[in-house]
Amino acid sequence: MAWCAARYISSPAIDVRQLRRHVPLAAGICCASFVGARSSSTSFSKPFACASAAFSMAAETKEAIKTEKAPAALGPYSQAIKANNFLFVSGVLGLIPETGKFVSDSIEEQTEQVLKNMGEILKASGASYSSVVKTTIMLADLKDFKKVNEIYSKYFSAPAPARSTYEVAALPLDARIEIECIAAL
Repeated sequence: MAWCAARYISSPAIDVRQLRRHVPLAAGICCASFVGARSSSTSFSKPFACASAAFSMAAETKEAIKTEKAPAALGPYSQAIKANNFLFVSGVLGLIPETGKFVSDSIEEQTEQVLKNMGEILKASGASYSSVVKTTIMLADLKDFKKVNEIYSKYFSAPAPARSTYEVAALPLDARIEIECIAAL
């Protein structure tokens, strides 16, 4: 994560949006620190202006992804959001899209269905399993870790995405597994 600081500068303010149109990496990835002559003014610039500009631009470019081929969101959230060349897929459960019911109580079948549902969301956004850079797996029982890995490895080839796996107290609808991911577009 970049850190930026501003000193007293006498140059005019930079319109980050204009700069971004001409230099896409200028905002959002790094920030420049300006060292200049001290101005007679004692006011300070906002120290994280470039970071906040990058985040506000992300909000301007976000697009919701929705497909009928994956279960509908269970609350006020999107199946996925595209923002600044990334796709953020919400937690996916092992529900059959047409019925909204679990495929079964089996961890193996729920894992398989979760990954199929995730694949449909990825496809609807123009991405694929190979686009995924990070996954987070939430399990109702960490003892299912080995079974989940066997199925997961069929969907993600080398180099596999970065990943975190947690046992959680409970999952929506008493699911046994939920997976979310981030993909690069």
